[in-house]
Amino acid sequence: MTGTTRATDRSPRDDPWFRAYPTASGRPPRIRLVCFPHAGGTAQLFHGWSARLPDDVELLAVRYPGRQERLSEAFAEDMATLADKITAALLPSLGRPVALFGHSMGSCVAYETALRLESQHSVVPRRLVVSARSAPHRFRGTGLHQRDDDELVAGVRRLGSLGSEAYDIPELRELLLPALRADYRLVENYRPVSPPARTRAPITACLGLQDPGCDPDSVLAWSELTRTGDFALRTYPGDHFYLAAREAELVADITKDLEA
Repeated sequence: MTGTTRATDRSPRDDPWFRAYPTASGRPPRIRLVCFPHAGGTAQLFHGWSARLPDDVELLAVRYPGRQERLSEAFAEDMATLADKITAALLPSLGRPVALFGHSMGSCVAYETALRLESQHSVVPRRLVVSARSAPHRFRGTGLHQRDDDELVAGVRRLGSLGSEAYDIPELRELLLPALRADYRLVENYRPVSPPARTRAPITACLGLQDPGCDPDSVLAWSELTRTGDFALRTYPGDHFYLAAREAELVADITKDLEA
């Protein structure tokens, strides 16, 4: 992290925006890894990560409104509002360096959060890791949020099977679909500024080799969004949700980024 150093620091363990996984050592963290889920996703996606991270890394999994513990809250209406609120929630924890990881839609939220941390608070993340997402200035929408429920679910299943069996259970389908549709509406209506803003954070882009939702060229375009010239592309066997089966390998690679 560069820029202004915060005089105080605390873990946001009681903040509704984060599910915090304290360091295994019990000591203050050397760095915080903030993780942003995909459309329709939850902080649970990152539940197993803390046990794989070094014992001086604190994991903060972002909890979007309108699901799980925040089920009664309204969904975020647009990307700017969502990134603004997450950035504000992070402020008390910026006494330690931070790194950001986003999966699919979460990549865009992480990118917009990185821009706000830098421009508004003089904080540059140690690294921005984006996963299973075209660079925002290269994304081509699918219009899925405007389709009926069956078409929306089918579109998600085309990407991979992670958790999709829940949509076959009527009670769960009724509970989960509103969040999925709201997230798709948010990310498909998202347009970055033109020309797209570049961050001073180095960027790593991760891609499943069989991901039908991302072509490699559009993922490589993330290299255009870092000022440092420090960009890496990592590929893994698997589809859009490769990170479930490749969790150990992915977290090990992110750990190397945190050490760099």
